[in-house]
Amino acid sequence: MSKIKVLIVDDSAFMRKAIEGMLKKDPEIEIVGFARNGKEAVEMVESLKPDIITLDIEMPIMNGLEALEIIMKKFPTPTIMVSSLTTEGAEATLKALELGAVDFIPKDKSFATLTIMKIEKELIEKIKYFARKRSTGIIRRPTVTTKTVEKKTQIAGISKPTRKVPLKMVLIGTSTGGPQSLQRVIPKLPADLNKPVLVVQHMPPNFTKSLADRLNNLSKLTVIEAQGKEKIEPNVVYIAKGGFHLKVRKVGSNYYTEVSEEPKNVLHVPSVDVMVESAVEAIGGNGLGVIMTGMGSDGKIGLQKLKEKGGIVIAQDKDSCVVYGMPRAVVEANLADEVVPLDKLAERITAYCK
Repeated sequence: MSKIKVLIVDDSAFMRKAIEGMLKKDPEIEIVGFARNGKEAVEMVESLKPDIITLDIEMPIMNGLEALEIIMKKFPTPTIMVSSLTTEGAEATLKALELGAVDFIPKDKSFATLTIMKIEKELIEKIKYFARKRSTGIIRRPTVTTKTVEKKTQIAGISKPTRKVPLKMVLIGTSTGGPQSLQRVIPKLPADLNKPVLVVQHMPPNFTKSLADRLNNLSKLTVIEAQGKEKIEPNVVYIAKGGFHLKVRKVGSNYYTEVSEEPKNVLHVPSVDVMVESAVEAIGGNGLGVIMTGMGSDGKIGLQKLKEKGGIVIAQDKDSCVVYGMPRAVVEANLADEVVPLDKLAERITAYCK
């Protein structure tokens, strides 16, 4: 079996060495080159034909976004962005995902120590996954629009749900491929949805704020990053804050957001399971759970509890997922009432809410 060929692109010699150190530990991965800027990256992609690229954003001569745009047009190659944890880094990363990057890994000033240990396994796993996807020719990159839409209230031709539940909330969970995919769901929801929407997207701090702002500009609903203690209102989308769990707390007849670092003994913070389980405690089965593209199985436990209480579960289908991990876990556990393509999710959510 041939090795996975990786091109590392970063203007920092330290970062190139750090990523090399992580990847060399896996015998299935071969580093075929190092580029110090976007111009070198484009030239090396053409000559070396790597299977995967790790690409820094801030570089001299030609930055990562400029290089990515050229690479995706001329030599489409799965690319994982190496993103700083600043607000500017988050904005650039979201743009990179729109341009065709498959995912990102975060870096900060502590990258040399604990951060390397934390992301090493994740990076290797992603490289192997996307290399396999590329070899089968089925990598999917959801395309999105960045044009701000007018506030409208109607979605035509919505078919009826298979079964009805008196819904109080919509609960969405997603991970790898989620930022691009959410931009093809949230903006399609009508202004009169009349239900609140809670979203967990696996992302670091700053990234979730940038995602919320971007979705708010595109959407008919109001989209915010949850800060905690907000009254949960209809027609508002609450994005879980990076580094914190989003929970639902009932006070009297009202529901409020709660932002917490507990529990800490979970793989993802924020966690889909934690959000859904807390919602089930507050609203019982009166929820619609939606599980979208993502690696792993976060969400399965929470959605199982929702189903046990009589709630509804929709899973994104395999063909439209960037990574069919989280939806697969739900579908294989027989928890999904419906399995639908990405472009139909907003329609089905609206049908149940109406």
